[in-house]
Amino acid sequence: MSLPGPTVQVPTTGVTPASHGARAHLFTAGTVEDYRRVLAEGIGRVATRMAEVDRPFTGVTPDELVPRVAGIDLDRPLGDSGAALDELHDVYLRDAVYFHHPRYLAHLNCPVVIPALLGEAVLTAVNSSLDTWDQSAGGTLIERRLIDWTADRIGLGPAADGIFTSGGTQSNLQAMLLAREETCANLVGRTTERQSRPELLSRLRIITSAAGHFSVQKAAKLLGLGADAVVTVPTDADRRMRTADLAREIARCREEGLTVMAVVATAGTTDFGTIDPLPQIADICAAAGVWLHVDAAYGCGLLVSPTRRHLLDGIERADSVTVDYHKSFFQPVSSSALLVRDRRVLRHATWHADYLNPARMVEQRIPNQVDKSIQTTRRFDALKLWLTLRIMGPDAIGELFDEVVDRAAAAWQLLSGDPRFEVVTRSQLSTVVFRYLPAAAGREVVDDANLYAREALAASGAGLVAGTKVDGAHYLKLTLLNPETTMDDIAHVLDLLAEHAGWYAQTRAAAELSCPVG
Repeated sequence: MSLPGPTVQVPTTGVTPASHGARAHLFTAGTVEDYRRVLAEGIGRVATRMAEVDRPFTGVTPDELVPRVAGIDLDRPLGDSGAALDELHDVYLRDAVYFHHPRYLAHLNCPVVIPALLGEAVLTAVNSSLDTWDQSAGGTLIERRLIDWTADRIGLGPAADGIFTSGGTQSNLQAMLLAREETCANLVGRTTERQSRPELLSRLRIITSAAGHFSVQKAAKLLGLGADAVVTVPTDADRRMRTADLAREIARCREEGLTVMAVVATAGTTDFGTIDPLPQIADICAAAGVWLHVDAAYGCGLLVSPTRRHLLDGIERADSVTVDYHKSFFQPVSSSALLVRDRRVLRHATWHADYLNPARMVEQRIPNQVDKSIQTTRRFDALKLWLTLRIMGPDAIGELFDEVVDRAAAAWQLLSGDPRFEVVTRSQLSTVVFRYLPAAAGREVVDDANLYAREALAASGAGLVAGTKVDGAHYLKLTLLNPETTMDDIAHVLDLLAEHAGWYAQTRAAAELSCPVG
């Protein structure tokens, strides 16, 4: 059948000379050799830089780096991958913070395993979007299989489900969203009194410990709850939630006509690596009929530990759980998930759009992951964990995590026996919180000496440690996630910190003596 109208001549090449240059940059069947060449060149640059790194950081300052980046004219392309990589070395690779270096001891950033890097290369090239089946196919099933595997490791039961997320903050946000919606639905169903939505929200409370993650407060704000919606209960000497105080807070809220919509327990606090008493907290939540969320973003590595899985006993009773594979499974950012005991609660994140996931697809049993997620377009980050498990296996991941936990225990012992330092509670995971104590110095000098030591160490690039506050005082923190870190590395960094802090305290004391007040 022919259509009426003039005949149109189609160029045999399909492209004009002007557009051919731009199209040459697309990854297509015709450019696979360019793809191999350019990526090999990029991998070579990274490998060379990784091999030559002799410290975790160069000590570059924002004042030094800002003009370098700002001076680049993004409207004038270099036109060559080699030139672009040369430039990238100057503005990024040379001064990047390298988590793989054994003297990076600061935040919850881990070195990554090679199978996960393989997954990263594959997923970015294929560029699947995990929101709907017709954009991902097998990717959807791989992600679902990994969710089932994780839920089984946790022990959530046959009705469990979940979704991959960008990180612990997003997982905690979605968990609080689900808890809020379930609580509001229950409140409406239990009373004949008609209340407006703002009235319901104003009475909701979330209870967590003083050592819990800041994302709980952030989630409450984003969910439209009041500034006083998050109630923190104190921790014991080991920085674990006091269960007696938790029970009292739940009772107090009820006496005041407030509704506790969730209790957030932590399995691996960011500062102290401690795990709240999960079995007792689960008992209290079950008796009160309160949603229990466990933030195991850090402690999820225990799920594959061959020696320490028992530290998570009680997590199987949670209504929702946050896990961050990019913290303790040695995965590149991002690789995280939210798990729920009852898959039906994920309906609170569902919104059907005719152009994407119309409701009829549910009846056709088409597995659209967007029905569970607060994201739409979403990377196939699950592939990194999939290849890690298929190449290394979970036991190997657990062995690596056990190594860093063992190293932290040894570091705690080292600091406990060193008169130069004061160390806080012993971590159940891989952090150590401590501070340098100058002789005969007041609190202000101690605080300032430790702040100075951390900054001076970072400026030198010889090592990186984190900082925090404990009971209002400034402390330093080691976060160990690199199995390559040795006790010699830790001892060397501690000596550098003591040297910097000691110099500061002595210099300040001398200055005060030379300038007496009066």
